[in-house]
This record gives sequence, structure tokens and C-alpha cells, in this order.
Amino acid sequence: MVKKLLALVFTSLLVFSASAPLFAQEAAKEEKAAKPKKTEQARWEGIVVRSSSEKSTLDVRKRGGNIEKTIHYDSSTKWTSQEHGSKTVNNITAADVKDGDRVICVGTYDEKGDFHATLISKRLTK
Repeated sequence: MVKKLLALVFTSLLVFSASAPLFAQEAAKEEKAAKPKKTEQARWEGIVVRSSSEKSTLDVRKRGGNIEKTIHYDSSTKWTSQEHGSKTVNNITAADVKDGDRVICVGTYDEKGDFHATLISKRLTK
């Protein structure tokens, strides 16, 4: 009985020590994915949930999920609209984007991790 218990404890320790590096690798991958590089161009696509012209922000919910990201914009942000599959791109203003609109935002992250858009494209349906 003691030998079986000792074998069980030894096996448990062996399995845990072999799997610990795998858990550490997964945690490192998740941490790296959570911190985007600020010089990298980023893209966020979804539905506008809230917009604030006073704060110059859009809260955009990712398509097919419930993850929201606050998109910051300024006077240098380019605003366009385009129908799916069309080659025609229209210039618009921030006032043309309303809650419920589908948008694609392209930009970069700053040192705080905020998303600053250089381009916001409103997607139109036919």
C-alpha cells in the first residue's frame, strides 16, 4: 500500500515537472499577444457601439464576438466609405459614422496601449 502511494506521488511530481515549462510558454505567448508593438500597424474591424466626438473616440465591438476596443482619432485621421467588392472609395467625415455602422480601423498603438487610427473606413452594404 505504501509502495503504491509512493509511486503515485512520484508519478504526479514527474508529470507536473514535465508540464510546467509548457504552462510557462503559454503564459509568455498570451502576454506577448496582449502587448502589441507600438510601431506595428494594427487593424480592428467591427461594429460601432458608442461614439464620442468630444473625446474623439469610437468604441468598436469586434465582429463575431463581444470584445470592444476604444479607437482614438484626431484631425489627421482619414475617413472613407466603401461598398463591399467596390473599387470606389468615398471620402467622408467623422460625423458620417454612427452607432451600428461597420468599420475597419487601421492605426498604431501608443506607449499606453491606446489604439490611434490613421484610417477609419465605413463599410457600406449594397
